[in-house]
Amino acid sequence: MNNQPTTTANKFHGVLFDLDGTLVDTADDFIYCLNRMRQQEGLPPLAAQAIRTVVSDGARAMITLAFKLQEGDAGFAEKKQQFLQLYSQNLATASDLFASLRELINWCQQQNIPWGIVTNKPRQYSAPLLKALKLHEGIATLVCADDVSHPKPDPEPMYKACDEMALAASDCLYVGDHARDIQAGKNAGMHTIAAAYGYVHHASEARQWQADWTVTSSNALSQQLKTLLHPKASH
Repeated sequence: MNNQPTTTANKFHGVLFDLDGTLVDTADDFIYCLNRMRQQEGLPPLAAQAIRTVVSDGARAMITLAFKLQEGDAGFAEKKQQFLQLYSQNLATASDLFASLRELINWCQQQNIPWGIVTNKPRQYSAPLLKALKLHEGIATLVCADDVSHPKPDPEPMYKACDEMALAASDCLYVGDHARDIQAGKNAGMHTIAAAYGYVHHASEARQWQADWTVTSSNALSQQLKTLLHPKASH
């Protein structure tokens, strides 16, 4: 589960998560929307796993996968807009937290450990999803790509989230399932955890990102965070 031990264990007072593929399993709603569009064009459905591996690469990658169109090609922008419109109507149909992570969130709140989300998913999709999953009340910060000038892997959204949690970046952990997540955390001076159970292209990919820890299941993530997180001492 661990890459290596750390001498800074037990000093972290907050945790930030990437959203899709890390905290919430959103893939089934994307799979439904993409295959519904293909069905409308008389195309057979794509394998769910093929779509799942590119979810963290965003809508552009999913359109490219489903319709063999690159950004700038004729019809690409229209397909992407149609896809996002369909997704906005189905964004919480099948999505839910990964196993054991709702219990982890509850544990953080009981321990007075602030938690939040830093995502490149636009706020117009992130906020309704969190509300549908009843995560919007306990969250300390939600930073989306459109809340900052420079999204991940730039450290700007990480710093913004830490400011809103009143924590130094060095006191906070960041968990993500994409190379840019780990890079953003590193760029901000945070310790990072790679979620190898997320929307990765192949099983060994996450270990190449050189996060401080790599976990292969959401249950393992929950266990790891409970050993690393402690409430901030009151003065």
